[in-house]
Amino acid sequence: MRPARAIRVLGRAGVVCLALVVLSLIGVQYARVIGRNLALARELRDVQHDIVALHAKEEHQQREIRRLSDPHGAIPEIHDRLHLVGDDEAIIYLKGRGTRP
Repeated sequence: MRPARAIRVLGRAGVVCLALVVLSLIGVQYARVIGRNLALARELRDVQHDIVALHAKEEHQQREIRRLSDPHGAIPEIHDRLHLVGDDEAIIYLKGRGTRP
């Protein structure tokens, strides 16, 4: 093989190797970006699930506030918590296991 042809072949091989190195680096960077993207997507899904749960909790708390703001809803709660009874009421305490069949 002539020296000029050998240099040309080595030059092309060098260019191919350089191109493979560059493509490998780009591929590694894309793999990192895709991995990070998937992690962020999972985190976003978890946060959205938490938001839905918090909205449901807020709705439940708002209903509880409306119920306790009404005297007809608050009086039974007060009696239950303080173990008070009305004029025609009685407290019955049950002991034992509370399991039902």
